[in-house]
Amino acid sequence: MPIEFNITLTTKDMYRFNMYQTYTGFQGWFSVAIGIFAFVLGVLTFGEVSVARTALDIVFGILLLVYLPLTLYVRSKHNIAVSEVLKYPLHFSVGEDGFTVSQKEESANLPWEQIYKVVATKSNVLVYSSRINAYVIPREQLGDAYGALAKLAGRKLPKYRLKMKA
Repeated sequence: MPIEFNITLTTKDMYRFNMYQTYTGFQGWFSVAIGIFAFVLGVLTFGEVSVARTALDIVFGILLLVYLPLTLYVRSKHNIAVSEVLKYPLHFSVGEDGFTVSQKEESANLPWEQIYKVVATKSNVLVYSSRINAYVIPREQLGDAYGALAKLAGRKLPKYRLKMKA
């Protein structure tokens, strides 16, 4: 019997996905480390170098630590607002053959063999069809179906493609 549920993505869900995508890789961690380093450098060298240099270090640190998350939020809000697909609920049906996602008369199938990986975060379940494209399933909207989905995915996917606890 397939696992069925409906989800409607919000700005918060899309923002959490974008933050996960940005900050789980090397580039994300590197930008945070450089941002902290620049900010600390500006504070520690205050009075020893020119005021312009100190201000530049602090501004650069703040830009790396605040600007990117703010930009990701604005982009998430924009994507939800302009996307016709994301305005309406998506119906998911997950079974032995894979994922079927439908909306109105449209439908798409993603067989288990074509799933790149499945990752469960604190707030979302991400079903990747490639390295960067994923179905975002908010855990709060998934509800009780999470356990059944985790068990099914555990049976269908190799361990290295599954980061989800039952």
